[in-house]
Amino acid sequence: MRIRSLGVIDDAVVELSPGFTAVTGETGAGKTMVVTSLGLLLGGRADPALVRIGAKAAVVEGRIALRPGSSAVLRAEEAGAELDEGTLLVSRTVSAEGRSRAFLGGRSVPVGVLAELADELVAVHGQTDQQGLLRPARQREALDRYAGDAVAGPLAKYAGAYRRLRAVAVELEELVTRARERAQEADLLRFGLDEIAAVEPLPGEDVELAAEAERLGHAEALASAAALAHSALAGNPEDPESVDGATLVAGAHRALESVRSHDPALAALAERIGEVAILLGDVAGELAGYAADLDADPLRLAAVEERRAALTALTRKYGEDITAVLAWAQESADRLTELDGDDDRIEQLTAERDGLRGELSVLAQELTDARTEAAARFAEAVTAELASLAMPHARVSFAVGQSEDPEGVEVGGRTVAYGPTGADEVELLLAPHPGAPARPIAKGASGGELSRVMLAVEVVFAGTDPVPTYLFDEVDAGVGGKAAVEIGRRLAKLAKSAQVVVVTHLPQVAAFADRQLLVEKTNDGSVTRSGVTVLEGEDRVRELSRMLAGQEDSETARAHAEELLATARADG
Repeated sequence: MRIRSLGVIDDAVVELSPGFTAVTGETGAGKTMVVTSLGLLLGGRADPALVRIGAKAAVVEGRIALRPGSSAVLRAEEAGAELDEGTLLVSRTVSAEGRSRAFLGGRSVPVGVLAELADELVAVHGQTDQQGLLRPARQREALDRYAGDAVAGPLAKYAGAYRRLRAVAVELEELVTRARERAQEADLLRFGLDEIAAVEPLPGEDVELAAEAERLGHAEALASAAALAHSALAGNPEDPESVDGATLVAGAHRALESVRSHDPALAALAERIGEVAILLGDVAGELAGYAADLDADPLRLAAVEERRAALTALTRKYGEDITAVLAWAQESADRLTELDGDDDRIEQLTAERDGLRGELSVLAQELTDARTEAAARFAEAVTAELASLAMPHARVSFAVGQSEDPEGVEVGGRTVAYGPTGADEVELLLAPHPGAPARPIAKGASGGELSRVMLAVEVVFAGTDPVPTYLFDEVDAGVGGKAAVEIGRRLAKLAKSAQVVVVTHLPQVAAFADRQLLVEKTNDGSVTRSGVTVLEGEDRVRELSRMLAGQEDSETARAHAEELLATARADG
């Protein structure tokens, strides 16, 4: 891994051992920047404050060996990355302005892709992870992770039923709380529909009645006009001397008819005059019929106006015309059917809710049983690991319990609270020595004990859910003496099946490493390319002496350092 312009590191190369690598150095020398660099390569948050003052950007580049056929290889290939003989080149750039870019196998990719690969490649643990282990939710997650399919199967079913129950409960609550509003809406719709049904309007009836009212209101004028028009066209029988249009047109037609054979043009005009005569006759006949049929009955006019008033009352409330009123009636009838059906829906939802609660009770019991069984195995495995970490009398256990809640679900004959992950409250307990009560690790574990519990948990996980690399950032804080030696020994054992990188200040831990890297600053306060060195032989003894006594040349410290290295080699 190459690091440039990150924090105190100017330009440095870090070569990690396939086994156990210990990163050491004075406080503030930049050891944590090694962890930060790995975090950036694995999709961690890009903080522009990490960019070295005066630099435009921080750059971290790494080469990662992948197991053939692993899901990490498949995900990298999906992202378009190219592998180089089983290794993957990863690069991350963070600008001083906060912009971040990621490259995978020579291809620019979203940072999220690096984070996805991180889940498959590296387990990172530091002081913040120890604090996270203090939270009951994290402890439950750790137990579920250890239990594997025994919990994952029922938990997936439980989560699906829980989501459906929440959706049903929300809909049911909305229907019940809005019952009064819905009843009021239904009453208004029924009133409107009854009012429309009482009138029984027909499509377009308002338009037809308006025309009829207009005709009846002017019946006398219409009759007089029709009679005059008829007299003008067909003549007045009471006045033989009157001249009418039909007579004049007939005379014109006779005048042309006698000579039409002499000129085709005149014959055509005669034909047209004949057509006019026919048309005048038809119009005159219709005028006579119109006048005879015209109803001037005032009672009919009154009935029409009364009907129009009833229709107008509807259009004033429900639509601009009768067509719109009828459309409103149809929509309202549909809505009323929906509202009337809410009672049935409430009944259906109530039945579904009760069924889902019963299903959740069964699944929650399955989860409790699976967690209880896994908790016993997990606690036994962690306790065994603690014996290898200078805590031979410590005992770890899990308390798997529930809280009473009258609104909850039934588990084990009790009505208990439940949530999206079940009804169980999981807490990790520690009894550090015989006779001591088992107490939550948040209250019963010292800093050193918590570090060892955390390491023991990770070692147990390594046997059930292995990842290729484990990174520990000073998880040995608060530990010293024999316990520190045991931690170093246990990390070395873990390194036989995985790559282990540890940032440590303990020589007892560093002595067990296959490779020890020293991070040191130059006089100007930066870490250059030569500032991260692999310690071998005499140099490693000197660094261990410094870590032991603060003095590289102390003969006593040197002897102790050589003894530590000899012990580590003997264990190896």
